[in-house]
Amino acid sequence: MKNMFAASLCVALAATGGAARAEGPSPVQDGRIGYAVAESHFSVYQTADGKAECPQGLNPNGPREIFKVLYPNGGKMEDTILVRQGLNAFPADHGPQFPYIETSGNVGLGLNLDGKIGPKDYTSPDGEKGIDNAFYRVTGCNTGFRGPDGQVQLFANKFLRGFQYNRMMIELSGVESLANDSSVEVTIMRGRDPLLLDSTGEKVAPGGSQRIDMRYGEKLIQHLRGKIENGVLTTDPVKDATWAWQIESNHPRALQIRDMRLRMKLTPTSADGLMAGYFDVNTLLDWTNGYATHHLAYDRLDAPEFYWAMKRVADAYPDAKTGENTALSSAITLNMAQVFIQHPDKAVAEDATQEPVRKTTRTAAER
Repeated sequence: MKNMFAASLCVALAATGGAARAEGPSPVQDGRIGYAVAESHFSVYQTADGKAECPQGLNPNGPREIFKVLYPNGGKMEDTILVRQGLNAFPADHGPQFPYIETSGNVGLGLNLDGKIGPKDYTSPDGEKGIDNAFYRVTGCNTGFRGPDGQVQLFANKFLRGFQYNRMMIELSGVESLANDSSVEVTIMRGRDPLLLDSTGEKVAPGGSQRIDMRYGEKLIQHLRGKIENGVLTTDPVKDATWAWQIESNHPRALQIRDMRLRMKLTPTSADGLMAGYFDVNTLLDWTNGYATHHLAYDRLDAPEFYWAMKRVADAYPDAKTGENTALSSAITLNMAQVFIQHPDKAVAEDATQEPVRKTTRTAAER
């Protein structure tokens, strides 16, 4: 009998202890909850065989294919390779030379940015009309932007987890409920610490902690107003936003996004959804050139032709002199994991924004 009672007691204690460990501390503390980006990629709607959106197939002309056409007999480096590499950085020096396949169909991912339903807008897979995503027209039929094996998707997420430069986060404050809350503050910021990974080492687990990058990430701190309805966070647009996203080592990049806003499905452990707005054409080109040419060649993505395709479909912010649009609507799919964000006290935060002083002399004790 004693043995049975002891066994039952052990089981009960184990059960209650396990339940306590599973619950842990509430992720909402003092009305705040934070999330860090675990995976991200440009929002590309794709069918299994790609025929609906790309009936002509995927883009066939990458750096290697174009080089062979332009220089079938080779030539001096300064007349061939360096010319093409120069156009990667300055594509406006030469107009488009090769056809570029754009997406077809009317289904796309993103948000209605202008509040209108136009002839070039998409309908989302769940039936929402007026979706603005001009960038999808130039990415949807390019291998690099298509999942799961496209180089852009593959490397962007690998470097996202591996570099603190990419440790973009959001923090909600003034939160009374993750289900419904008529007014919350949303702060974008960058963290300083490695992400907590699960047992596979490939997925980000919730519950990690992050310090805020107050020195080099100060310019990335941005504030938005939002609300939560039925567990979905929706923010008002912010006029000019900056989003750090490094896609290859030694090539830090940041995207410039106008009228940026968020729509995220919230849970205590995750936030999943879209960040959308009008992306500056030149910074998108610079972001793409963050890849080495051989990576672009894998996906048959030629930077100059990519630039002219973006210019062709750009749909916002016309240049005051030329009238040409300088930005194009787009969206990034974000999968975020809950993190506990550690705020420094005021004195520490102010000190962190100062450049370190290099010590040039030693004290008597040190000598």
